[in-house]
Amino acid sequence: ATLLCRTVTMDSSGGAREISREEFDRRFADICDALGYNPNEKGRPLRIVGLGAGAWGSVFIAMLQQMYGEFSKEVDIRIWRRPNKVVDVSALRKLMTVINEDETTLRRLRNDSVYLKYVSARLGDRTLTADEVLSDGFCLNLPDLPLCPLKVITELDEAVYDADIIINSLPSTETRSVFEKVGRVFAHTRGDLHPFPVIVSLSKGVETKMTPHPHILTPTLIIHETTGVPLENCMYLGGPNIAAEIWRGEYATARLCGSSKKLRKPLSLFFRNDDFVVWTSSDTITHEVMGGLKNIYALGMGITTAVTNNSATSKAVYFSNAAAEMVFITRLLSERPDDLQGPLLADTYVTLLKGRNAWFGERIGSGLFHNSMGDYIPGKGLIQGVSAVHAFHDLLSHKDVEIFDRVTEKHVSPIEVLPTLCMLREYLLTGRDGDASSKSAEDLKQEMIQAGKTFIAKLKDASATDPARRLRTESLYLPMLTRLPGEDIVDERDDGDDDNASHGPKFTIDEE
Repeated sequence: ATLLCRTVTMDSSGGAREISREEFDRRFADICDALGYNPNEKGRPLRIVGLGAGAWGSVFIAMLQQMYGEFSKEVDIRIWRRPNKVVDVSALRKLMTVINEDETTLRRLRNDSVYLKYVSARLGDRTLTADEVLSDGFCLNLPDLPLCPLKVITELDEAVYDADIIINSLPSTETRSVFEKVGRVFAHTRGDLHPFPVIVSLSKGVETKMTPHPHILTPTLIIHETTGVPLENCMYLGGPNIAAEIWRGEYATARLCGSSKKLRKPLSLFFRNDDFVVWTSSDTITHEVMGGLKNIYALGMGITTAVTNNSATSKAVYFSNAAAEMVFITRLLSERPDDLQGPLLADTYVTLLKGRNAWFGERIGSGLFHNSMGDYIPGKGLIQGVSAVHAFHDLLSHKDVEIFDRVTEKHVSPIEVLPTLCMLREYLLTGRDGDASSKSAEDLKQEMIQAGKTFIAKLKDASATDPARRLRTESLYLPMLTRLPGEDIVDERDDGDDDNASHGPKFTIDEE
């Protein structure tokens, strides 16, 4: 189940991330103190496990491997992915091109005596699985960018039973099913002598539930609910993080969010390197919600780009409407949320500019893709904004959710003042109620192009009223929208950001 590999501290395809022994000792002491981990008592390394092997999850674990690989006696870094996914011929062809054109990667595979298995697979003499190539440093979602070798685990029980830190990079749509299994493992392995791990989620998206009351579940809340891990141990890390660019060493920032100040600072420093700076915040809910919202509105930016032939003015109008709606929604879900600035704003910007959701939106807007294709694209993975559109629309149109509209001076459903979200849902439903197989490729293309033109026409109508006037953001907070059944909302105040930035208090959820 475990594919072991040699450890490295840096790779020519990534930025230099070596740290000194002195710096490691300081970071390690701080993280052990925060976790209550005594290496002498444990008799084993501190175990860090990544769950999920998409682009960002693989890059994040590979960065940690580069930073701490030479300290394997103190820190053990692994990544879990499902087994037995066979790498298809087209992916193998691309891999061989990348390998043969990159001298450093070619030499590494030759020295590790694994190059010939890629040749054999390319010739059709054997098969390779995704977990096997990941152990050699190849993520199928980043086929053009070799990573460093990784320790890969294919048995979930083995991966998590004694993990001290878990990095969740699963799509939000898969988080529940996987962590329900993790919860069953913890039920038999965790207790007073074996405390719960810290779980840092990279996942962006939400679940919506309509019973016993309408509410959302962010990934950290899903993890808490399915595993019993205390909320203070469930954290979120997000920012303007394009996986390939970060692996190449381009400068990036992120925020680590959680209610426990004791954990935030040492973990943020442990994840940090010269090119990847991690700040902190106590406002988990706003950052997680915005992580889902930006994927929604990135779809619309892609559609706008395609339909208006990349008009900067049209995209700016769309962005002003989208930003107003995102701020409005976060204020429904958090009483005093962080402002749309810093990594929160930067994450939104880069996702609308270059993320996979904007990429997908541009392709459906130009008719290259059709809604009937679904939201999973080989080589790109899950387009999370698609399910998020429907989730937020269902939540904010529920009959029990109302706000006071200052324009009409009436109590209305929030969805009535969110025209862009409504337009996106309508667009994504185009062609879903018919039989796409009975239409020609050209008919499918024109169907999406015409829907895109309708989208832009409605964008103009929505812009007739200044969104700043339409979407007043004071006194909006609806606590039930983030309240788990049987739990109360408690104000846990601290100074917010550990890096001296001012942020509002975080509202978290504690058990009764």
